[in-house]
Amino acid sequence: MSGLQMVSDLHKVEKDHAVDLQIEPSKKVERRLSQYAQFESDLRADAARMSEFYEVFYCLENSIRNLVKDALVDAEGSDWWNSGRVHDERIKKPCESRRKKEIDNAVTPRSELLIDYTTFGELSQLITGNWDIFGAVFTSKSAVSNVTNQLNLLRGPIAHCNPTDELEQERLNLAVRSWFKLIS
Repeated sequence: MSGLQMVSDLHKVEKDHAVDLQIEPSKKVERRLSQYAQFESDLRADAARMSEFYEVFYCLENSIRNLVKDALVDAEGSDWWNSGRVHDERIKKPCESRRKKEIDNAVTPRSELLIDYTTFGELSQLITGNWDIFGAVFTSKSAVSNVTNQLNLLRGPIAHCNPTDELEQERLNLAVRSWFKLIS
């Protein structure tokens, strides 16, 4: 009973102080999607369900970027991007091109750091191509390739706004768990 009383009290705090404590995050998604009533309700419901998986990939991809950046800074210093550890044709040039495209199209650049322009596949290449550094972080180079390939396949429908079925959602959960298991 005390749990229900706490939730009730938190709702009162939200109301009294006009704040959203995100006690029920699904309500927040429902409120946001209700602003787009011109979209079919089934489509809005799918979007709310799929937003959970986008969040997983957002966190995963950015945590991998941070892991790669931190390991390479430790090994090569703050100018690691220009240290020879980043392949020019496969990683540097595509990242520079993505950043230039944003600038040329008057879009606010997402970052000053070019690693923030890497794709999931490029992050995998940075890890496996610098195994002398990342071998101490991960249990197996082949496993890193296999898990990142699987994650990249699962990422496609989510990143391109297509719904996934329950089996693919389970595969995603397993692949993310496998990723974290690879870290020594």
